[in-house]
Amino acid sequence: MTAQQSAPAKKSVPQKATISIFALAMMNIVAVVSLRGLPSEAEYGLGSIFYYLFAAVFFLVPVSLVAAELATGWPERGGVFRWVGEAFGGRWAFVAMFVLFIEVSVWFPTVLTFGATALAYTDDNTSFAERLSSNRAYILLVVLAVYWLATFIAMRGAQAFSRVAKWGGLIGTIIPAALLIVLGFSYVFAGNPSQIKMGWGELIPDFGNFSNVVLAASIFLFYAGMEMNAIHVKEVKNASRNYPIAIGIAALGTVIIFVLGTLAIAFVVPQSEINLTQSLLTTFTDVFRWAGVEWAAPIVAVALAIGVFAGVVTWVSGPSSGLLSVAKAGYLPRFWQVTNKQGMATHILIAQAGIVTLLSAAFVLLPSVQSAYQILSQLASILYLVMYLLMFGAALYLRYSQPNRPRPYKIPGGAVGMWLIGGAGFVASALAFFFSFFPPSQVPTGSPTTYVGFLLGLAIVFVAIPLVIYAVRKPHWRQQDDDFAPFTWQIEGGHPGVVSESSVPTPELLRSAQAQAGAQGGGAATGADAQGPSTPPRHRGEGEPPHPDEQH
Repeated sequence: MTAQQSAPAKKSVPQKATISIFALAMMNIVAVVSLRGLPSEAEYGLGSIFYYLFAAVFFLVPVSLVAAELATGWPERGGVFRWVGEAFGGRWAFVAMFVLFIEVSVWFPTVLTFGATALAYTDDNTSFAERLSSNRAYILLVVLAVYWLATFIAMRGAQAFSRVAKWGGLIGTIIPAALLIVLGFSYVFAGNPSQIKMGWGELIPDFGNFSNVVLAASIFLFYAGMEMNAIHVKEVKNASRNYPIAIGIAALGTVIIFVLGTLAIAFVVPQSEINLTQSLLTTFTDVFRWAGVEWAAPIVAVALAIGVFAGVVTWVSGPSSGLLSVAKAGYLPRFWQVTNKQGMATHILIAQAGIVTLLSAAFVLLPSVQSAYQILSQLASILYLVMYLLMFGAALYLRYSQPNRPRPYKIPGGAVGMWLIGGAGFVASALAFFFSFFPPSQVPTGSPTTYVGFLLGLAIVFVAIPLVIYAVRKPHWRQQDDDFAPFTWQIEGGHPGVVSESSVPTPELLRSAQAQAGAQGGGAATGADAQGPSTPPRHRGEGEPPHPDEQH
C-alpha cells in the first residue's frame, strides 16, 4: 500500500545522505511484505516460484526504479498525484489520487477479514475456529467494529494512531514469517510427506490452464507499495549507484520471504484444502502440533491479528490525509476539506468508513467468505493497477515533455533504458489489469457474469467519479492559505501538452516563483490554479478564460 506517499509532508528541507543501503532495503521489505496472501499462491506449489520471480522482474523492480526517478525529479508533496499531474495535468492526477484512496478503502475489508480469521484461531478448539472464521455474520461484525474503532482512533491525530501501530509490523509480519518458514521447512526435512509434487519439472506452471494465469495475476499486487519509499532516495549517498543496490537487496529479500512462506504452506496443507482466509492459520496450527508446541498457535494468531489491526489504524489516516491535501488545492468542495482540531479530515474519514461498510456487506450477500474476499481483493487490485498504469505512463511521457529536468536518480540507458524498465512495468500492469476481471476456478465466486459485471461496473464508477468532479470543480474550492505547490508547467506558464526544455530543478523553480510572487505582493504561487511566476495566484472569476490545465 502507498498511504505514506500521499500524506502531507513538511516543507522541503535539505536532507543529509544518512540512509544506508541495508537500511533502505529493510524499509522497502517491511513496506511490501504481507503474509495474508500467501495461501492464494500456495495453490501452484513449486510453480509459484516462477510467478514470484516473473512479477519481481517485470513489476517490483520497474515500480521501484521508476518511482525513484519521479520522486527525485519532482519531490514536492503529492507523490503519485504530483507525478501524474506533471505529465498529464490535474484531471488524471486527481484520478490517480482518487482511485488510490478508493483502493485502500476496498482493501480494508479484505485485510480485516484475515484479521478476523486470525482472531478466531486464538481459540484452542480448531474445529470451532474453522466454523467461526467461515461465518459471514461474524466476519462482517468484526470488520465493521474494528474499522469504525480505527476511524475514531485516527480522528484523534497522529500521536494516537502511531502508538497503536508502532510495533505492528514486527509483531504481525516479521516474526510470524520467520516462524512459518523455519517450521514449515523443518516439517518436510524431518521426513514428513510434502503435499505438493517435487521435481524440476514442477517449477514451470501449466500455462494451458487459463485459470492459473488469472489467479496468478494477483501476485503483482503482492509487490505493491515499493514506490512509497522512493522519496528517501535523496537521503542515500551516491544514489545512482547505491539505490539500485538497495532495491536489488529488497527485491531479493521480498521474493525469498514470499517464496519460502508460500512453499511452507504448500508443504503442509493439501492443495484441495487450501482456504484463502484460513490456510495460513491452519499451517501454523499443524506445524506447531508437529513440533510439540501446539500451545503457541493461538499466540501467533494473536500476533497476526495485532499486525493487521495496527496496520489498519495507520492506513485509515494516510489516504484521507492525501486526499485532504489535494482537496484544499481546489479539487474537492469545501465540505470535504473540514478538519477537526487535530487536523484530521473528518468528513473524508466518515465517507471512507461508509464505503467500507457498504463493501463489507459483500460478506453477507456473496456465496461465501472466500468469494467475498476474492472479489474485493480483485477490485482493490484493479484500482491499484489503474494508478500504476498512470504512474508508468507519466514516467515515460516526462522523459519527452520535460527531458532536461534534473533527476538526482535517473534510470540509466537514456530513452531505451526508460522504455525497457518503464515499458515493462506498464505492459505487466496492463496484463494484470486485464486478467483481474476473470474469475478464478479455484475460488467459488458465484455466477461468472455477476463477478465480471460487479468488478467492471465498480471500476468504471470509481474512475468516472473523479473525472466528473474535476469537470464541475469551482474556483472557490481552493483554500487561500493552501501551500500545495503548483506543477512545474504551471509555474512556467505552459501546460502538460507542451515540451519544456527547462533544466531548472523543480525545488529551485518553485523557490524562484515564490520569491517573485512575494515581491509582487501576491504571496507564494500555490494551489491548483497557480498561473506561474509572473502571475500571483488568485481565483479565476466567472468571465475569465480557463486555466490551461482545464483545456487539456
